[in-house]
Amino acid sequence: MRLFAAAAVLAFLLSISMAAQTAQSQALNLVLPTDNDALFAGDGTEFYQYVERNYKGTKSTPWEGGQYGFVRDPTDTAGGVVFTRFHEGIDIRSLHRDARGEPLDEVHAIAEGKVVHANLVPGYSNYGKYVVIEHRWDGSSYYSLYGHLSSIAVHPGDTVRRGQRIAVMGYTGTGLNQERAHLHLELDLMFSRQFEAWYNTFFRNDPNHNGIYNGMNLAGLDVAHLYLALRKNPALTIPEFLNDEEIFYKVTLPNSRHFDLLKLYPWMLGGKRNEKSSWEVSFARSGVPLKIESSDRRVTQPELSYVKKSPIDYSHLTRDIVSGHEGNAHLTNYGGQLMRLLTYPD
Repeated sequence: MRLFAAAAVLAFLLSISMAAQTAQSQALNLVLPTDNDALFAGDGTEFYQYVERNYKGTKSTPWEGGQYGFVRDPTDTAGGVVFTRFHEGIDIRSLHRDARGEPLDEVHAIAEGKVVHANLVPGYSNYGKYVVIEHRWDGSSYYSLYGHLSSIAVHPGDTVRRGQRIAVMGYTGTGLNQERAHLHLELDLMFSRQFEAWYNTFFRNDPNHNGIYNGMNLAGLDVAHLYLALRKNPALTIPEFLNDEEIFYKVTLPNSRHFDLLKLYPWMLGGKRNEKSSWEVSFARSGVPLKIESSDRRVTQPELSYVKKSPIDYSHLTRDIVSGHEGNAHLTNYGGQLMRLLTYPD
């Protein structure tokens, strides 16, 4: 009987272990948030909502401005024309409208998760009315954000299924009109759970109505590219996806017990962890953190430790986080403040 009981216990523990491993390696299994699936046909004109551009007196409506990345505000530089304004998500155009031209497109959760934020007041954010859903993959939290909504059908605390209706597309937010109604979609990493205290220190005159789900605390990855990559490899993980991103700059941070990024995304840690060392964080040009390493360099405040060489002022290439040219590159005031968020309140 004892042997039987021991075997039963062992089998039970093994089943728990296997279930945990399965949960840890759960596929992303994303679905598009609206009926518009022209992304998979390679039809940018039909998938992305155009932007209105006036460059050197020439007006245009390029759909490319609805893509992720540096796709807006062309500027002449010594190195040629560069697009200096970064778009952290993708703008998906409307397919369904009523007789008055109002968008009718339903918005669905891209994966199962938990609703953690719903902003119901358009003026509280450039996103207008928006929803944030937390997803747990491989032990870390990622956040899908759905912006410019006309109505919201879920509440914080709700558990949602993959493909569940959560809202209706709209044009709430800054600079939109009925004709340009669209869904702004992001898939984000979070910088720090101490965001609110940091924000209230540096931006006292601009109230934060959205807690830790303020856009400044969320770093968006290239979600359109991720959708396409998952069609080729459904087992792809986000760490594997980001592994192909180019490191554009690195910042060394003081050692801190409040280094939240490492706690949120332990998979970023490269090499052995030295409790007494400083931390060097590698970033993509987009500002998405990619890798964390121990550093023997002693710093008392965030310091730029590497940037890819370029003849163009780095402020145009890094969302004004880094400035200067090659040898005199440095963190801007904003860049320094943002990096302090990573170890706040130290």
